[in-house]
Amino acid sequence: MGDAKSQKEKMLAGEFYVADDPELIAAHLRAQAILARFNATAADASEERRALLTDLFARFGEGSVLKPSLRCDYGFNVSIGERVFINFDCVLLDCNRIDIGNEVQFAPGVHIYTATHPLDAKQRRSGLEFALPVVIGDGAWLGGGAIVCPGVTIGENTVVGAGSVVVRDLPANVLAVGNPCRVVRQL
Repeated sequence: MGDAKSQKEKMLAGEFYVADDPELIAAHLRAQAILARFNATAADASEERRALLTDLFARFGEGSVLKPSLRCDYGFNVSIGERVFINFDCVLLDCNRIDIGNEVQFAPGVHIYTATHPLDAKQRRSGLEFALPVVIGDGAWLGGGAIVCPGVTIGENTVVGAGSVVVRDLPANVLAVGNPCRVVRQL
């Protein structure tokens, strides 16, 4: 019986898990304490913000900038490459991995969701949920208010229009817009 998975292991494996597990609650509270400090930093406190994000995330690459405010669940599932710019009011629901490549740009209000819930009402009411990873390729640009749903990969250099809701993978080097987001042309 020693090989039973923890709720955290189930969460990261994309399996059903229960979020009110003590280990996950402690990790969430740790992240919220760091975020409270990050979101309260002064405009000229870039070094303090970098130190907090380096502590919070799995990776926060050289030359990257993330503007407050930020919301996330745990932080340890977020990996941000080099020379990334993330504008104000980003939400990273990181119940699974969020991998953001190098030289990516997020306009204000971008939301990335890995968490989701069963469609079956009885299962959903039981408190079970699951999470699927999100990958944003090098050089991508997500417009203001874009939402990226669980399990989506966005290819390198792809541009996602403002207000788009990305529910399926997008290939590299395209412009995609809308709800649901669709490719409109090659770049």
